[in-house]
Amino acid sequence: MTEIIKQKKDLRKEMLIKRAKLDKIYKKKYDLWVCNELENIIDANNYKIIHAYLPMGKEIDITPLLKKLLSKNITVVTPKTLPKRKLENRVLTSLTDIEKGVFGTTHPVTPEEYKGVFDLIIVPGLAFDNDNYRLGYGGGYYDNFLVHHPDSNKIGIFYPEQEVEKVPVETHDIRLDNILLNSNLG
Repeated sequence: MTEIIKQKKDLRKEMLIKRAKLDKIYKKKYDLWVCNELENIIDANNYKIIHAYLPMGKEIDITPLLKKLLSKNITVVTPKTLPKRKLENRVLTSLTDIEKGVFGTTHPVTPEEYKGVFDLIIVPGLAFDNDNYRLGYGGGYYDNFLVHHPDSNKIGIFYPEQEVEKVPVETHDIRLDNILLNSNLG
């Protein structure tokens, strides 16, 4: 195991624990702040096609945002995790028509696949740094996906507690365009 792979593995473990220990009231307040900020960004830029994730575990809960986007007739696309680090991007039509996938993920039941361009890609993760690099769960799914969307705005959403001085980076790791962050919600 290379040194970078070991550093990533150790950092993942540390960040999963740190995120799991977040105060529930703080988490809920922060999650809503993220939803509101993302909605403002989407509205201000007139974005029409958004790639987002369906939250699992202790990830930032963007469900309120997804509901609003669907009510505004904005196209929301979420991934279905496939073998070999591939994501099948499915159009989300409802938050009730979803099914369980691998690794604790969920995805739309509807098999309607979207293969076009995205205005905005909302990216979850475990850690981030000031250079806009992120640490994911280790499957390489997002890096594999993001490399094919160089012109989409890629924004990472994290809790301030997930910031590190330097994310260990390998050649295949994709840098995000922005990190959405609020250190003042305490």
